[in-house]
Amino acid sequence: MPANIIDGNAIALEIRKQVQQSVSKRLENGLKAPGLAVVLVGESPASQVYVRKKREACAEAGVVSRAFNLPDSTSERELLNLIERLNHDHEIDGILIQLPLPDHIDATTVLEAIHPDKDVDGFHPYNIGRLAQRIPSLRPCTPYGVIHMLNTIGETYKGRHAVIVGASNIVGRPMGLELLLAGATVTTCHRFTRDLADHVARADILVVAVGKPGIVKGEWVKPGATVIDVGINRTAEGKLTGDVDFAAAAERAAYITPVPGGVGPMTVAMLLRNTLEAANNHDASS
Repeated sequence: MPANIIDGNAIALEIRKQVQQSVSKRLENGLKAPGLAVVLVGESPASQVYVRKKREACAEAGVVSRAFNLPDSTSERELLNLIERLNHDHEIDGILIQLPLPDHIDATTVLEAIHPDKDVDGFHPYNIGRLAQRIPSLRPCTPYGVIHMLNTIGETYKGRHAVIVGASNIVGRPMGLELLLAGATVTTCHRFTRDLADHVARADILVVAVGKPGIVKGEWVKPGATVIDVGINRTAEGKLTGDVDFAAAAERAAYITPVPGGVGPMTVAMLLRNTLEAANNHDASS
């Protein structure tokens, strides 16, 4: 039988509704709405689209977003000075730096400058370290969204073999930590991995996040597996496609995410949830 499709749009919509309800309760209790600073450096059309979608999601959920659109000529020091001001701004609960940054700005330096309590992307070494030590706080949005999707379909994790294809700091590495935390046995594959097909064939849970269309062939997928395709690529014809050969994989998998409409909407939804969590944490510590 063809795989069940995991509808990321529907799951993300439910999370966004929950955030909206929680924000409304905050306001009823005399608390301020969560505040998110969205910082964009340069004029990348793709980044502008992503930022616009994030700000629209904030407005819908009642989260106050403040835009900081900086020219491509912005120096690293100028950006760090802005982050320092935002770190001390009590109206701002979360700081989001839209990546990628221009080549003359070191992304690691910038991300480490964000106070961990305001790191709603979950990229700061402190938050990654907490996840590694099984005491998560603010968690990377995309891997956190994948876990929520897996929970929605009733994934059991324990005794299950999870294989991640891709080892980026944004998805692959924290995804491995999330799945370990959930109780799965985890294998991470990367560019130096040999016999990728053999690793994929053993996966009960397969997460692919490389950014290379068709890198995982459908016939490699273990019958009955759950396939999460994080990749999003645009073909020469302008069509969006994932990293997995969807049609063939869907004939073998039990569950599979589509592209678009799978993991993508979850990232924004978890960003809103993290911003709400950061606001709640700030209230509790004040």
